[in-house]
Amino acid sequence: MSTSETARLDADAEPTWDDVRDLPPSAKLVAKVLEYNDTLTQSQLAEETLLPPRTVRYALNRLEEQGVVDSRFSFSDARKRLYTLAIE
Repeated sequence: MSTSETARLDADAEPTWDDVRDLPPSAKLVAKVLEYNDTLTQSQLAEETLLPPRTVRYALNRLEEQGVVDSRFSFSDARKRLYTLAIE
């Protein structure tokens, strides 16, 4: 188990960039794009990163597993989810 995985198990641990360090490059890119853009949908992330939607979906899943991305349903379109970086 890596250090970042151990840190995630601690319920009081705040997410940090160390939690992103061992993730794939696509997840790092998505995290950086979310750092510069407050809240984006998956399709907006695919457009901003120039990554295929499937790759963005995989990256978001990995980021959510690490607890560094928060997601919620869009009020304007409940079919879409809005993603926000949880690292400060």
